[in-house]
Amino acid sequence: MRPYTNMVPKRLRGLETVALPGICPRAYVAASHRARLLGLALLDELPPGTGLLIPRCRSVHTFGMRFALDVWFLDERHRPIELRAAVEPGRIVSCREAAAVLELRARSPSTQSGPAHRRPAGRTRS
Repeated sequence: MRPYTNMVPKRLRGLETVALPGICPRAYVAASHRARLLGLALLDELPPGTGLLIPRCRSVHTFGMRFALDVWFLDERHRPIELRAAVEPGRIVSCREAAAVLELRARSPSTQSGPAHRRPAGRTRS
């Protein structure tokens, strides 16, 4: 049996997964309209080390969320552009340069000590 299989919400179980080194070991890809529409809303829990990758996305909302999110905005090669840490439910965040968004439960190991808004070193706005 795979670890955390019982913790993975049913709506995520059938989705493709990818690893985003240094950010998220297991990201479920919300490629379908249904997966994008439901997202992580109304979920009580998310297994450690997992997140939701939303391709072709520059803006997300946290309406219906039951926990805060760390929102990573990614470029077309899934490299970090910007992090919005601990985004509370009922908010909208966006990044014009983003090609995808990764949603993680707030205070995940990779963002635990990060400031609320930061750009990883070496990346600048165009």
